[in-house]
Amino acid sequence: MTSASSSADRLSVAFSPCPNDTFVFHAWTHGLIDGAPGVDLTFADVDVTNTAAEKGEYDVVKVSYAALPWLLDQYRLLPTGGALGRGCGPLVLVNGDRPNLDGARVAVPGERTTAYLLMRLWATGQSPASIDVVPFVDIMPGVRDGRYDAGLVIHEARFTYPQYGLRALADLGEWWEASTGHPIPLGAILARRDLDADALTTVIRRSVQHAFDHPQDSAAWVAEHADEMDPAVQQQHIALYVNDFTLDLGEPGYAAIEDLLTRAHDAGLVPPVGRLR
Repeated sequence: MTSASSSADRLSVAFSPCPNDTFVFHAWTHGLIDGAPGVDLTFADVDVTNTAAEKGEYDVVKVSYAALPWLLDQYRLLPTGGALGRGCGPLVLVNGDRPNLDGARVAVPGERTTAYLLMRLWATGQSPASIDVVPFVDIMPGVRDGRYDAGLVIHEARFTYPQYGLRALADLGEWWEASTGHPIPLGAILARRDLDADALTTVIRRSVQHAFDHPQDSAAWVAEHADEMDPAVQQQHIALYVNDFTLDLGEPGYAAIEDLLTRAHDAGLVPPVGRLR
């Protein structure tokens, strides 16, 4: 795995190959932002980047908001480039008419993902038999084939799970929004504290704006790396996860993040988090 770059003009950067990330970062990683540092890019799922960031392995990295309490000693949260919004939450999927997670074998994409943190908050009082961390692409087939009783899914699974004959037991985004009134914080962009956070914020914001202004520039690269090859699903994915909060978290975004981590800390699920900005 790539270690943090020591070069002044190149940075080690890691994010997922999902359409929202490749759409957002295409312009920067392809040299379309004047004056931006070069990029040594690693694609990795969020459970991998959460762990790598704890070891300080990248200069700029996409992680779960749920992982911030373990990361903000080394990294600073940037107010742009991440995933936060409405109607875009994780789903708890089952095969059949199971009413809850009592006694269930549950597949999740990572123990420090926002999805898993939300599931733990939602499932208070329920008693799963086991929690297994499973590669994201194996979760829905595993539930369909009976290896797991339930699965926690994110991203394009919102659009494709009916193809596996599965049912949504819970939409954790709907639950969160109804419970708090906030948008749902999913993925954060962090930069090492020894870097110029303001300059990187400008670079990433310009990359996001370029993506909005010139969506066809990134289309082939997005398709090349997407698990879901249907172009319509890729566009649905981008439309759901890339929005005004991707340009700037703003006060509503910071309020949502602070509420999530405060509730999680009060429930004994995460350590206290320091200042976000």
